[in-house]
Amino acid sequence: MVFVLLSICCSVIVSILLKLAKRYEINIPQAVVWNYPVAAFFTFIIYRPDLTGLHIATAPVTVYLLLGILLPSLFVILGLSVRYTGIVRTDLAQRLSLFIPLLTAFLFFKEQVSMIKLTGIIMGFIAIVCTIPWQKGTRKSEKLASWIYPLMVFAGMGVIDVLFKQIAVYRGLPYTTSLFIVLLLAFIISVITLVLFIVTGKAKFNWVNFVSGLILGFFNFGNILFYLKAHRALPENPSLVFSAMNIGVIVAGAIVGVFLFKERLSIVNKIGIVIAVISILVISLAG
Repeated sequence: MVFVLLSICCSVIVSILLKLAKRYEINIPQAVVWNYPVAAFFTFIIYRPDLTGLHIATAPVTVYLLLGILLPSLFVILGLSVRYTGIVRTDLAQRLSLFIPLLTAFLFFKEQVSMIKLTGIIMGFIAIVCTIPWQKGTRKSEKLASWIYPLMVFAGMGVIDVLFKQIAVYRGLPYTTSLFIVLLLAFIISVITLVLFIVTGKAKFNWVNFVSGLILGFFNFGNILFYLKAHRALPENPSLVFSAMNIGVIVAGAIVGVFLFKERLSIVNKIGIVIAVISILVISLAG
């Protein structure tokens, strides 16, 4: 469980860094760019990916490319969600996105879903609705941002989860090698985008963003590393890792958001957090 705790800490630290971005005038899109070479570097050093077995004809190249585009794009949205709605709601939306691959398996792949699991999914959607700060902000743009970004995080993380499950079933390469390819593509695509913005005068290179991105990448990779280690350390109890990780991030995010950043939660929001925790427990018990 030590690995689960470390993974939770890294996940929440990433949210804290995104929350502090505005205070220290850090450009989130630029920081996200420099996060990926760090994550790719550590993946290469620790897992030693072997690309000699990659067969382009059979490899899920389209999935790799989609993830290479979606990962940096969603990271930016994640930062905007933390800025406009706070750590609590963003972490909750991110964790409850696990219901999207469950629904995908049920609707498109005709997998059997038990009544218990379906109950957990319904509770998860109720939790999302309860935790959205519908009345936050006085301006129309603020009210729109307060619910649109968490929903984008919810949907985006769910789609990314589905895509990662697609590369997990590809037996031509180990999962960690596919992860390295995806992180490398995410860096290449995002750095090309940044260069285009700099050349056209829409952005300027800043060392603060570069250093911030390196720090972000360190903790982002830490989250991935310790989560994978937790599953390997507890191969007989994947549901325990699953539930402990998701509930831990929600609870830790709530503590940090409320006590460190003074985020305000209504009674309905608090009820939503409780429902979210129960829904994850229900899903994990359903297996």
